[in-house]
Amino acid sequence: MKRVNRVLFCLGLAFLVYLVVTVGPRVLLQQIEGLGWGILLLIAVEGLAYLAHTIGWRCCVAERGEHLPLFGLFRMMMAGFAISYLTPTASLGGDVSKAALLASDRQASGAVSSVLVDKLMTGIAMLLLVLIGTLFVVGRVSLPIGLWVGMGLTTGILGAGMVVFFLLQKSGKLGGFCRWLAEHRLGGRAVQQAAQQFSNVDEALRRFYVHHRQRLVRSVAWHLLGHTAAIIQAWLFLWLSGQSVSLPMVIAAGFLSLWFDMLTFAVPMNVGTLEGTRIVVFKALGCQGLLGITFGLAIRITQVFWTCFGLASYALSVAGESRSVSRQRGSLRRVRSAEFVPLHPPQPLRVMNSPAPLEIRALKRHKCRAPVQAGLRPEQASDNLIADS
Repeated sequence: MKRVNRVLFCLGLAFLVYLVVTVGPRVLLQQIEGLGWGILLLIAVEGLAYLAHTIGWRCCVAERGEHLPLFGLFRMMMAGFAISYLTPTASLGGDVSKAALLASDRQASGAVSSVLVDKLMTGIAMLLLVLIGTLFVVGRVSLPIGLWVGMGLTTGILGAGMVVFFLLQKSGKLGGFCRWLAEHRLGGRAVQQAAQQFSNVDEALRRFYVHHRQRLVRSVAWHLLGHTAAIIQAWLFLWLSGQSVSLPMVIAAGFLSLWFDMLTFAVPMNVGTLEGTRIVVFKALGCQGLLGITFGLAIRITQVFWTCFGLASYALSVAGESRSVSRQRGSLRRVRSAEFVPLHPPQPLRVMNSPAPLEIRALKRHKCRAPVQAGLRPEQASDNLIADS
């Protein structure tokens, strides 16, 4: 899997370099400078979209989810986004980071289940928006027939995968294969521990789907709202660029951008695919390809900004956890030392009518020298010592 990610990253990077060289770095820089302060609006829209996704994630947290601080959960969300964006893990690394940060103040099984449910709800919301957009785009945008067929097939495969993922979560069988290995004593102790952890996560998922069905609907609604940011960003970019495009075309651009993002999620950092797909979208709408690559670079600037924010949030969270762990260990050491330190220093045990410790040492010393006294046998020397004492 790592090798595949490296290949995808290298191909995407090569494609991005090709696009920049073909269009011209100077022309691209002029286009981006033409946006001016408008890039801040694009960054703000991107941040609002992530905030909506954060609320959607909070709906998937079973234990006291409504009482979680929104800004703290937003920082966890952005930390996970930064890890997913910068590492070739196809968003898996970001999900692990979010679950680890959320598990710092609750059960690990509940944190992992919330991330899994939120992942599915995000995909369902994106798929619904893409399907609605397909009905809207057909007849308004001219794309090659091969591209339509490829997009339809990949969308169907992703939809089928989401259905299977939903059924496994609802029935609590995500860890079925791991439990089968454990039952047949395959894999050793590590598999046994993993099977136990999977069982805890499956039980948490089962409880969530039984007792919190309304939260699923709310989560999908918030993720739908977050995904509509693609349409708003397309409209803002065209408005800032001075392009007069009708509202249906703007909506079509947003839908197609979201569609391509769903199909190319496995490419690390969307290198090359972000800019290349925007060129296809804008050419399909009758605009210049230069606008497409400029739009892609503008979106990349917003992503880099929020990636930096996420890395800073992750560093602060890890530092805070380290300090709290150090304080807990220090307090535990103080409690243990208070438990085992006696209130009074121990006194030497003395038997009644027995000589003091100093007298015993003196007696032993005299006994050691007794045999060397001149003219006395050892028995006489010891009798004399006892009489003196």
